[in-house]
Amino acid sequence: MKQVTLKVQGMSCGSCVNKIEGNVGKLSGVESVKVLLSEGEVDVTFNGNTVDLSVIKGAIKDSGYEVMEEPAGEDGPGCSCCH
Repeated sequence: MKQVTLKVQGMSCGSCVNKIEGNVGKLSGVESVKVLLSEGEVDVTFNGNTVDLSVIKGAIKDSGYEVMEEPAGEDGPGCSCCH
């Protein structure tokens, strides 16, 4: 299983949380999804052999929100300027 934290812009209320958790959570291969509204983050645990990170990001974008940057700590330096 892989775990990533995505910065997401545009979330403002409980309805936003339910929308993202519902849309991402129904994807095959997603083990868990938790929206941290106050942090502007979405934590996702998923099976990388079943679902690609780009599909997860697409589900968030299709819900009406913007994914801000690559997740920190997955495959290298934590800041987006070092990739």
